[in-house]
Amino acid sequence: MEWLLEMDGQFLLWLKETCAHPVLDNIMIFVSALGDGGFIWIALGLLFLFIGSKHKIWQRRGLFLLLSLAANALVCNLLLKPLVNRTRPYDLLGYAILIPPVGDASFPSGHTSASFAAATAIYAMDKKWGMAAYAFAALMGFSRLYLGVHFPTDVLSGAVIGVLMAKAVQRFFRMGINKKSI
Repeated sequence: MEWLLEMDGQFLLWLKETCAHPVLDNIMIFVSALGDGGFIWIALGLLFLFIGSKHKIWQRRGLFLLLSLAANALVCNLLLKPLVNRTRPYDLLGYAILIPPVGDASFPSGHTSASFAAATAIYAMDKKWGMAAYAFAALMGFSRLYLGVHFPTDVLSGAVIGVLMAKAVQRFFRMGINKKSI
């Protein structure tokens, strides 16, 4: 396990040395801020619910997206983060970061996990929009690495957890609540 922690740290230091640029700094800060509290994805889910007041399929889609985010938040933020309690990389490696220090544990990446949960839900609704959502989710994960607030294994684990949570909610939707397609 020690070798994995070493690789995680070395990758972040390499990324900081090779990719840092003022323009990219601002872009990554903006992208990461969109994921604060799952804001962009919750807003999208609420928009779907609002549209759903006239078109019922959008109501189901909004509910599916929001339930995927909720399931993800339960597993990622309420269960795994406190259980693993991994120290943030900037605390371990001692470097300055571009955003205010984060108050919770590092593993798994909540921003990445929520983004991949949302992208998986959106992909189940529409493959074209889902691919765009996956691209944005990957960018969100990269922003967390670029900003130095997560290790690569935090981001990769967050992506896997997000996909699994949305798939679980999708299965629940199809088997229990609603037989119609999402």
